[in-house]
Amino acid sequence: MGYQVIAYFYNPNIFPDEEYQRRLEAEKTLCLNLGCELFEEVYNPDEFYTAAKGLEMEPEKGKRCDKCFELRLRKTAEFARKTGINKFTTSIVISPHKSFQKLSEIGENIAKEYGIEYVAIDFKKKDGFLKTNKISKELKLYRQNYCGCKFSLR
Repeated sequence: MGYQVIAYFYNPNIFPDEEYQRRLEAEKTLCLNLGCELFEEVYNPDEFYTAAKGLEMEPEKGKRCDKCFELRLRKTAEFARKTGINKFTTSIVISPHKSFQKLSEIGENIAKEYGIEYVAIDFKKKDGFLKTNKISKELKLYRQNYCGCKFSLR
């Protein structure tokens, strides 16, 4: 496709701090192996709790998740615009538990606000999920067993 990939790690939703660190280390290893630049945003869980306020009891894939996606995609769009990048996407869609359509809708709406483009790539297609599992095993990357926030641990 001709893209130069820059990874932006912004995950204030991840709980607890040890889990955040495990996921960050996996991202660093992946980026190092792929020759991809990584920008880590400051870890501030209060940003997630503010966005999720009042939605704590929502089920997985509910309104709380939508707010989390919106928070993270908006921050990504802000980073992209600030650094002169005119396109962004998310790797969240690789998960078989996440809706490509929902994430694309959120990403496209935010992109319009920032005057940039959301690139809607369904990474699950063409055995994408299987390929990422293979890469994870080869690089011995940590693989989480829950979405990330403390509410998804229920």
